[in-house]
Amino acid sequence: MMKPTGLNHHLPLRNDDFANLVEALEYAAQGDTGYNFYDGRGELAEVLSYRDLRDEAMVLARKLLALGCQRGERVAIIAETDPMFHRFFFACQYAGLVPVALPSGMQVGAHQAYVEQIRRMIESCGARVAVSPESHVAFLHEAVAPLDLLKSGVPEDFAALPDVPAAFTPQRADDVAYIQYTSGSTRFPRGVVITQKAVLANLTEIAREGLHITREDRMVAWLPFYHDMGLVGFVLLPLSSQLSADYISPRTFAMRPRLWLKVLSENRGTISSSPPFGYALCAKRLRLSDQDRFDLSAWRAACVGAERINPEPLRQFAHVLAPANFNPNAFVACYGMAECALAISFAPINTGIAIEAVKKDVMSAKGEVLLADDGDIENDNTLIFVDCGKLMPSYEMSIRDDAGNELGDRICGRICLRGPSVMSGYLNDADATAESLSADGWLDTGDIGYRIGEHVVVTSRRKDVMIINGRNIWPHDLEYVAEQMPGVRFGNVSAFAVPGDDGADQVIMVVESREANPAKSKELVDELTAKIGTHFGIQCHVDLVSPHTLPRTSSGKLSRSRAKQDYIERVAAARAADAQWSVANTAGAHG
Repeated sequence: MMKPTGLNHHLPLRNDDFANLVEALEYAAQGDTGYNFYDGRGELAEVLSYRDLRDEAMVLARKLLALGCQRGERVAIIAETDPMFHRFFFACQYAGLVPVALPSGMQVGAHQAYVEQIRRMIESCGARVAVSPESHVAFLHEAVAPLDLLKSGVPEDFAALPDVPAAFTPQRADDVAYIQYTSGSTRFPRGVVITQKAVLANLTEIAREGLHITREDRMVAWLPFYHDMGLVGFVLLPLSSQLSADYISPRTFAMRPRLWLKVLSENRGTISSSPPFGYALCAKRLRLSDQDRFDLSAWRAACVGAERINPEPLRQFAHVLAPANFNPNAFVACYGMAECALAISFAPINTGIAIEAVKKDVMSAKGEVLLADDGDIENDNTLIFVDCGKLMPSYEMSIRDDAGNELGDRICGRICLRGPSVMSGYLNDADATAESLSADGWLDTGDIGYRIGEHVVVTSRRKDVMIINGRNIWPHDLEYVAEQMPGVRFGNVSAFAVPGDDGADQVIMVVESREANPAKSKELVDELTAKIGTHFGIQCHVDLVSPHTLPRTSSGKLSRSRAKQDYIERVAAARAADAQWSVANTAGAHG
């Protein structure tokens, strides 16, 4: 009977001084740990020890070199939750090639959009080889049909290639380890270039400073491998720390989130992560009978990351899972992004979520952060933010205004970072690189936030902030009000501003709703419009749409830029239809 890999009982923990990812795998292969893959029923489907991964990756690397791949060329991998991803990723490391993880998830009815997305990614990274699991190969074939690739197909197609002896040239510190596409929440995804030394520096700090990893740890994940948290946090980190990792797919999690808890409970998982919407989905889907089925007492680091963390779904999750021995102090607020490999800051372990309630009017008008008092709370004059923890030691942080001037503690501004884990740049995009990365190594993250000493608080993406009547309005705060309404689900709301007919920005809130009764729908719109007016003193147009209308990024986050574009197109189409109806009726009247 197949069993998951266990803990290392004889191999000393090592998480630094690796020259490259190949050396990290070679060391991990001396132990007893590895990757474990669970199916849609939560049953163990495949085990890939680090020892087997090393051997299989070396064979595959020779085949890729025999195919004619040249050092530094890119290999596109459809990153389904499947051992083939790990085999091809590390085959590239041995062969001196550059793996590029492509998204495997797509929205219902978005066949053509998905094909065009992966085609654009393959073209933009200049991949010479592309591989996919059987589940996605039809999409891959369609995407690469007009492209000139050396080879594309499923793993079996590559296994059939000749195994020709080849010498592997070790990767150097400045060689590219992989290309990580951003989630595309504000624009088309860009390829982030991460070197060997950048990712290894980040992995070391995550293990030592962020999570304080020990030999007793075990990681569990449902996150996609094409996302930075999935790739770096749950493919590379367990390997570089010689830990075992257990996986269920994002699709399985979306359908049966309880299986995430099942694997954590049965395998005594200690480290796992999710954006806030994952915890919210889990809490919503749990039955009362589930609470006694799980034992989450071993889960010591429940990491949570987002541009801005909403603490409410975390509170609900902890409440629902209290009978399953989940400790709310296990929550670890984090801040990170693909442009920094992964992690930037971690809240202290075993302290839970630390929040700040600040005066809404002062922050909106001046960007200054003043702690709210009882009067502010009574008058709904508060904004809630989560402390994302202490900056990891290798980073420098600068909070700047739009003119580039340094700002002091508790003043909102652009979050800029410098450190060894910062990207080399965006692949083949000199303009985007120059826009984000200065000549002296400072990265403009695109996020707005403030500092409290060495801690960072993220308040918003800069492109998302709405300026209405001279005040800064954060879309998250509008969305939070909507999410408290009966019938509105967490994560099914998107707020943004569009130019109004008078030229001034108009606030729009798109809300997914299952309500079929027109009268009740009108009640929801009227009540929500009134609440936004009361809370923020602004006019807001509420647009109710059917479920699954709002677009999401490859990592599952709502894409406000695409939601905004979709709204503009819906309005234009409705106006065109009204105009056509008016013309037709006018013609009929004259006739």
